[in-house]
Amino acid sequence: MRHAHASFGGDGGHRRFGRYTVGARVYDAVSLEWPVYRPGRRSGVEMLRLHPGDHVLDIGCGTGLNLPLLTAAVGPGGAVCGVDLSASMLARAAARVRRHGWANVSVVRADASTDDLAAVVGAGPFDAVLFTYSLSVIGDGGTAWASALAATRPDGRLAVVDLAMPTGGWRALAPLARLACFTGGVDLQRRPWRWVERDCRDVGRRTLRGGHIQVAAGIVPPSL
Repeated sequence: MRHAHASFGGDGGHRRFGRYTVGARVYDAVSLEWPVYRPGRRSGVEMLRLHPGDHVLDIGCGTGLNLPLLTAAVGPGGAVCGVDLSASMLARAAARVRRHGWANVSVVRADASTDDLAAVVGAGPFDAVLFTYSLSVIGDGGTAWASALAATRPDGRLAVVDLAMPTGGWRALAPLARLACFTGGVDLQRRPWRWVERDCRDVGRRTLRGGHIQVAAGIVPPSL
């Protein structure tokens, strides 16, 4: 496992990073992954429209919850690189990789807001880039987004899965959703799926759990 280290931008980034360093050991158990958030991951991966042999960058990979979905999609001829700043979260991801024997998966400790992310991870450009529940947590989200665009090959695909407050009949879950967002350090005002709509073409959108989970994916134009 390779490691590259930088820091989150701003004090807010450091505070959010600290939450995941402390909580890495219990993250999978307490994150409501299966009852609430797993459908967002599945949708994000589906909307990337991956093919066998594709190379994928998973930004903010955490403990590696996306890795089974991504490896199944790209097959043994493809490659998956997970990036996260938290060494504690990455240790969990690396253990997952070893447990499954994924020879085509690497995890790298790096700052997602580094200007040249492809250079930091030592690979790229990628066929697809994925953010799941991470772009609203990264301190300098705008720079991280620009870096993701630069790391994606022309006509490659980029997907964002992130959070908003539930509406309609799902409002009953608002207190739980607000607690989850606060605990995870989510900036609810950022709405990064709109960046996909702004900068990509042929954008697809899905809303899940009464709008609590927002998914957007599109093609990166060659001009970017």
